[in-house]
Amino acid sequence: MKDLTAQTRFDHDSAARARARQDSLTKPQGSLGRLEELALFMAGWRATPRPRIDRAQLVVFAGNHGVCAQGVNPFPQQVTALMVQNFRNGGAAVNQLARVAGAELSVVALDLDRPTADFTQGPAMTAAERDDAMARGAAAVDPAADVLALGEMGIGNSTVSAALCLALFGGRADDWTGAGTGAEGDTMARKIAAVATGAARHRGLAPLDLLAAIGGREQAAICGAIIAARASRIPVLLDGFICCSAAAVLHAHDPALLDHCLIAHASAEPGHAPLVQQLGKRPLLSLDMRLGEGSGAAVALSLLRHALEMHDGMATFAEAGIA
Repeated sequence: MKDLTAQTRFDHDSAARARARQDSLTKPQGSLGRLEELALFMAGWRATPRPRIDRAQLVVFAGNHGVCAQGVNPFPQQVTALMVQNFRNGGAAVNQLARVAGAELSVVALDLDRPTADFTQGPAMTAAERDDAMARGAAAVDPAADVLALGEMGIGNSTVSAALCLALFGGRADDWTGAGTGAEGDTMARKIAAVATGAARHRGLAPLDLLAAIGGREQAAICGAIIAARASRIPVLLDGFICCSAAAVLHAHDPALLDHCLIAHASAEPGHAPLVQQLGKRPLLSLDMRLGEGSGAAVALSLLRHALEMHDGMATFAEAGIA
């Protein structure tokens, strides 16, 4: 992966040319704030001073988790498959948001009838299972896309995400563990205990080994998709806590692997704020969302489109005849 980051770096020449255009547009310099920054970000990664989004891809990966045997979730794992069907039928929140944002939505269900193993008892996946899920994530990426938004679905995956973060960054289990789909009372206590047990059992492993030991197939697929997008110079919009916890594995391996990624929004899940701080990035939006399924990434895609329409469509002072 070191070769990947060396070969696909931010194109500073394209970004400089985009900055020159920004500074000539009919507005005070810097007056559009992060919209200007987004245009430069896209220019550098797409290697053109006037980037466009002709094809936006939003991929939702779904998986099931053995840790649910610990009673960490108020809903059964059958809900994962039911929600996947809802996505495919067009009935979920992300379907509506993707349509408005102009994203082509696809859903990749990863062996829902074969959950990972319970990470409190042993490794969730073998290295071969992790690699297979990463390859399937990479295969879902269209190299012709101009931007990739990522989402996930999986009963129990907020428990997985909290355990990954605890093992990677330390702290206490309850620093990283939130309600997810509505855990409270005894369910929440079991969830925190599972996070603490799993992190303690597997702490100290190399990041990709930790992904196999604690992660789910959807987390591994997200990592594969991020790497594939980097190889094609495709910027990535990461959804909330669960997407970012998957990406954190790559960050722990090599922080440069996330240079082409943006965090779409600040999730209301309590673990997301400290995770964002660890990743050293600033979310684009803060809307108190915590749905998952790529919903925040879809909303952020609309913002990204605004940034590029402004950058490409505004007149320069010279074009407008303003001295």
